[in-house]
Amino acid sequence: MGPGGGPGAAGRGGMRHRGIGSLAPRRTGGAPVTQERSAQKKIVKIEDNVGLQTLASKMGAKAGEVLMKLMSLGMTGVNINSNLDPDTAKIVANEFGWDVEDVAVSEEERLTAAQGIDEAQETGDLEPRPPVVTVMGHVDHGKTSLLDYIRKSRVTEDEAGGITQHIGAYSVQTTRGAVTFLDTPGHAAFSQMRARGAQTTDLVILVVAADDGVMPQTKEAVNHAKAAKVPIVVAVNKIDKEGAQPERVRRELSELGLVPEEWGGETMFCECSALTGEGIEKLLENVALQAEVLELRASKNKPASGVVIEAKLDRGQGPVATVLVQSGTLQRGDVLLAGSAYGKVRAMLDDRGKNTISAGPSVPVAVIGLNDVPAAGDPVHILKSLKEAQDIAETRRTRERRSVMSSHKKVSLEELARRMSQADQLEVKLIIKADVQGSVEALSSALTELTTDKVKVTIVHAAVGAITEGDVNLAIAAKAIVVGFNVRPAGKAGALAQKEGIEIRQYRIIYDVTDDIRKTMEGLLAPTLVEKLIGKAEVRQLFKLGKTNVIAGCMVTEGVVRRASGARVLRKGELVWTGKIGSLKRFKDDAREVKEGFDCGIVFDGFTAVEEGDVIEAMEIEEVRQTL
Repeated sequence: MGPGGGPGAAGRGGMRHRGIGSLAPRRTGGAPVTQERSAQKKIVKIEDNVGLQTLASKMGAKAGEVLMKLMSLGMTGVNINSNLDPDTAKIVANEFGWDVEDVAVSEEERLTAAQGIDEAQETGDLEPRPPVVTVMGHVDHGKTSLLDYIRKSRVTEDEAGGITQHIGAYSVQTTRGAVTFLDTPGHAAFSQMRARGAQTTDLVILVVAADDGVMPQTKEAVNHAKAAKVPIVVAVNKIDKEGAQPERVRRELSELGLVPEEWGGETMFCECSALTGEGIEKLLENVALQAEVLELRASKNKPASGVVIEAKLDRGQGPVATVLVQSGTLQRGDVLLAGSAYGKVRAMLDDRGKNTISAGPSVPVAVIGLNDVPAAGDPVHILKSLKEAQDIAETRRTRERRSVMSSHKKVSLEELARRMSQADQLEVKLIIKADVQGSVEALSSALTELTTDKVKVTIVHAAVGAITEGDVNLAIAAKAIVVGFNVRPAGKAGALAQKEGIEIRQYRIIYDVTDDIRKTMEGLLAPTLVEKLIGKAEVRQLFKLGKTNVIAGCMVTEGVVRRASGARVLRKGELVWTGKIGSLKRFKDDAREVKEGFDCGIVFDGFTAVEEGDVIEAMEIEEVRQTL
């Protein structure tokens, strides 16, 4: 007799009996699923996601029955080939009298096993490491110029408008030892990147212009650094400029909680000039002192782990990720996992573009060899095998796509009302392509925030890399505008866009993108029609013209009366007629307009019941362009 206990359950050539007393489970694809049964309860064990058909067979039910049950629970868009996440599987299994137990190994356990790090490697051989310093501050306060002076190279020559468009990571040898600098943009749209910079750093250099003082992004940088519990060294820059007021900067920052040491506080302030180099050595000394206090240490003798600072798709090299190694040593040939991207490190480049074979703690390198572009901020791990890295990356991708339950929520009356109001909204659809991942997310965020009650901005697609024919075809289907940021059309994309009438807009400065898209949104709005009173006239005498027409002899008492303008006839203060002036005469000649203080003859378009003493108001309809 088989384990199910039912007659014939084990016989007949091992054929499965479809009933509650089912056989021991067999693999049917997807995640392994087993079942246990007792007199009290029935349990299905799953590992993470489970196929609908697999779950149905293990419960002894038909896949169609499970599908119908899911639909009755309000989940549309599901089919028998769908994968169910553990929460969805648990809900539908309960409807059939089964419990679901998720026995999947956690990702942390899988990573630990795949890395193969023993306890001795994890805890021993800690050595001093260079500090990671993030340079923050408001737009045009001299962050990149300050770093440029320290590096003795011309970083700003390649920056559009002197603005850092994305994070740059640089390892610099100073008189105080090696320091890794992260340069973050000051534009408001790059808030996420400043937050990420604060989280991956040991200390922050806050650059404030002495002639400008504390600005919005200065305050935001302080908030990010405080949230990450990172010490701040203030660089009061541009002290060589006329109108510099270092004391004003100290006063304004002390109001934000950054009290200078000379005032009894704990924050180091250093006055400097990125132009002349004055105070730079003092600044580096302050950084070195803070680094000593932090006692920064890491182990080199283990597989590397770190974080993706930036990522892009290079036309020749493929996906390129700038990785900051936080512990261990990254070697050429290592199997690297970064978010949902993986691959073997084919080559590594330092911050000056030179090949290197290894990178230790606090060293930034550009890694070539991944299968996809990771997201900025993704954690980086080195694993023993490519197969393990692929499996974990696929699991992460599946997790991003899944959750059937959350994507098919029941609609409330409020939600229906919101959707109905949105149906009346005008819409600008955009496809965003940029040179690096940080710019993609910053542009997507900045442009989405332009959405108003009148016009909605929809990001159809956003990715790194050149503008391709695929992007143009997607723009044709979606009726979208293609926005290229520091990238150009590749191959036949430009010719296809021109042929199909698809607009490709290319930019180098983020200000220009937001301003241009805002103007486009305003251009969609129909102009508002505003009535403008231009003049008044009083009927003094009537003249008959033929059997039907009447000419009103008038005196213009205010402003001007024009031919073909709108008109209202008022009698004793009450409105009698509204229409247009058919013709306007001055003596016997036609006139285009008659000004205040002159006589004229007016014939109304379709109105003859005018009387002496009537007041005529002449008006014009003016189109006023709407704004957001």
